[in-house]
Amino acid sequence: MWNSFAWPRNYGRWNIKVESSNCLLLIGNSRWHWAVRKNSQWDFFHTKPDSKHLTRQDISSITWASVGALPNQNTLNAAKQIQLNDIPLKKLPKWLGIDRALAGWEAFRRAKISGKYSSGLLIVDSGTILSLTRISANGEFAGGQLLAGLRLQLSAMYQGAYNLKKLNQESTFNIPTSLFPTKTTEAMKRGSLQALVGAIVEASKQSQMPIWLCGGDAPMILNELQAKYPLLDLTFHPNLVLEGMIHVTEQN
Repeated sequence: MWNSFAWPRNYGRWNIKVESSNCLLLIGNSRWHWAVRKNSQWDFFHTKPDSKHLTRQDISSITWASVGALPNQNTLNAAKQIQLNDIPLKKLPKWLGIDRALAGWEAFRRAKISGKYSSGLLIVDSGTILSLTRISANGEFAGGQLLAGLRLQLSAMYQGAYNLKKLNQESTFNIPTSLFPTKTTEAMKRGSLQALVGAIVEASKQSQMPIWLCGGDAPMILNELQAKYPLLDLTFHPNLVLEGMIHVTEQN
């Protein structure tokens, strides 16, 4: 099973073979996220948005959900779309992103099985937007927070300040170990990551809930949290949203 620890060098070049109902797709803000079943195992892939993945395959049976823009020539089957009313959580507002609902449900489901949900959960999904979502002990949506993710922060600084440089994707993941770097680009990366980590730690203190961490930038955030806050009650589950889609589909 492949889990995304970063955007790899061959990012967006996987040959995804769609076979009947053995494929799930989440259309995100900056990437498309796939779960493909091979025999009894699900593999997870994360690619650039590309309608060729759809037009070249038999897509009528793909189960899908979306928080990002749909492709211009959308041929996805509307009857196979996962929507909020398919998620068994309580008190879900109509405006909530389907990714937050899916991650919340999957974390709650897993925590309930293990008996570790008595105080509720704080789900941290670290993608283009870093979302903090609280799920109460009885399975209710209990609010949250939204922050610009790592790349969005770096992009905003580059676009909003004349003398700051644009960082390429490869260098984004080379986070300096120094808390106070001397180079400008290193200071941008360290400051952006610190902002995300600080928001998570403060939310954890205020909510008094265990953290479930997922998303493309989760490994970097995980390293920071484990190194600096080893006592945090933290579960790392990078493909939580896709696994939520799998179990919702199996139940329906």
